[in-house]
Amino acid sequence: MSVLIIYQSLEGQTLKIARFARDVADKAGEEVTMFDTADKTAPVSFDGVDRVILAAPVHERRHPKEFEFLLTTSADDLAARKTLLISVSLSAAFEEGLGEARDYLNELEMRTGFRPEVEVLAAGAVRTGRYDYFATQVVRHVVLRDRDYDPGEGEHEFTDWAALEVALRDFLSADPEAGARSRHLEGLGPARNG
Repeated sequence: MSVLIIYQSLEGQTLKIARFARDVADKAGEEVTMFDTADKTAPVSFDGVDRVILAAPVHERRHPKEFEFLLTTSADDLAARKTLLISVSLSAAFEEGLGEARDYLNELEMRTGFRPEVEVLAAGAVRTGRYDYFATQVVRHVVLRDRDYDPGEGEHEFTDWAALEVALRDFLSADPEAGARSRHLEGLGPARNG
């Protein structure tokens, strides 16, 4: 089986997630190709592709415009294949932020007209070393407002790699029931009690 991973990363966490997806697919014996939507000069090819994994971060309530443009212009190609979309946001790291993370994905689907077969809300990371003063204040007072994490503590990764691996394996599995189970995965952030 041939798997195409289409991604865009702004601060590096989504690239890390895309590479993780590549490694999971490689271990499953799949042929994998990666495509970065930020590279506007490279053409994307769906020839021979059976499944597509899409991954993009949310910044300012939106996924990158180049990523959304590709979803819109490749609608027929995507509709002809099994698709999994990983929406990466800090909101998905917190129980009280899951509704907001779901809204970001719904807005993407409304703007592009694309609805993936499987949707995953994955928690992102705080990369304080890359933020200027203004960005740090936005993260602290807007993105992480009233949540149990202070960006002053330094960089922190919220992604739950074990849960993400299960979602990816289910998607790559030939078992349609496994794919249906992962369709409703929400908030692949740190493991929560209860």
